[in-house]
Amino acid sequence: MKKIALILALVMIASLCMSAMAEENILVTWWGNQTRNERTHAALELYASEHEGISFTEVPNSWDDYWKKVAADIQGDSIDVMQMDYQYLNQYSENGLLLDLTPYVESGALKIDDVNEGIVGSGKVGDGLYAICIGVNAPALLYNKTLLDENGIEVKDNMTLDEFLALSREIFEKTGYKTNIGYGTDMVFGYILRGYDIDLFKDGKLNITAEDAEKFFSLYETGITEGWLVTSDVFAETAVGTVEQDPMIYGSDPESMSWCAFFWSNQVTAMQNAAPEGMEVGITTWPSADPVKSNYLKPSQFFSVAAKTQHADTAVDIVNFWTNSVEANEILLGERGIPASAATAAGIADKLDEVNQKVVAYINDVVSPNCSAVPAADPAGASEFYNLVDELQEELCYGMTTAADAAARLIDECPANLK
Repeated sequence: MKKIALILALVMIASLCMSAMAEENILVTWWGNQTRNERTHAALELYASEHEGISFTEVPNSWDDYWKKVAADIQGDSIDVMQMDYQYLNQYSENGLLLDLTPYVESGALKIDDVNEGIVGSGKVGDGLYAICIGVNAPALLYNKTLLDENGIEVKDNMTLDEFLALSREIFEKTGYKTNIGYGTDMVFGYILRGYDIDLFKDGKLNITAEDAEKFFSLYETGITEGWLVTSDVFAETAVGTVEQDPMIYGSDPESMSWCAFFWSNQVTAMQNAAPEGMEVGITTWPSADPVKSNYLKPSQFFSVAAKTQHADTAVDIVNFWTNSVEANEILLGERGIPASAATAAGIADKLDEVNQKVVAYINDVVSPNCSAVPAADPAGASEFYNLVDELQEELCYGMTTAADAAARLIDECPANLK
């Protein structure tokens, strides 16, 4: 009997050990807003319910805090799945921080048959596939449609810069509301220059002159001089780039509020959810000297797997789930952009609400017929360059520098590896 009891105890211990070994806790991290946080959590709960022994550590952040935290944490093995942005893809992959997903595509573990080849290619660097697009979107100027309608002000698609400046002046004169020209929104700088046939980067280096840069900074100088630009102090106590604290919806005084916000088409839902009751959020294109040259369809975000993950197979399967599960995307409902998989997008079409149907119409009817190819992914060092742009924007808004001086300093002080 003692022998049998011993055997049973050993079997039980072995079983417990195997059970413990089977348990996997996957750390998934992303940036976003409260709507995204809630939907991501629900989708991960669905995955966990379908996969015994899998649990999640969820780490959401604001845009700025996200990249600071990821830069520190990804050097270890704590991160498994991370949301990735196009402008950081080269930097992270070239530094060996992301897992090459090519073998998983070849084995069939990661299915991308229904994803447009060009969209798949946007996640490649060299011969490796380091990111999978989890939504397609486009630059989108969101605006307080209710305010403008009440004052008889019309917003047209594909505005030129001159039309945008005239509109900003008209709105300020009639309503007192100011304009936020993408303060802290990195991609606006390159977007504006594309309208002049200027590529911000080329062959991994900065590709502009001070005269080129002044075309962007002069927009800020004009707005400050004429009084219709939101000033830097408005952003001092807020998380820049956060939907809930954007001056289009956050505040009670037109003096510190903006009629518009430079965001992305996948953020319309979050902005509408965060907007005060009775405000309808409109959507149009970012302004440009030549809107067709500037505008593009863009992978809204990617998912990547950290190179040092201890759970590579499961992490890749989560990316596969995100891409191909109609049930998961019925929860996510295009908050990060229209699903990249055509089959998945078709599977959720009848579940989209009025706001998301408006986004689909914007992508299909406004942007797609009037855009150019997506710009190449930013080179390593681009984040430091954009930080410098932000600093100069701030000085301009405080009246501490001129557009010409800001442009000269940008070229002179840009990161050495980009010169």
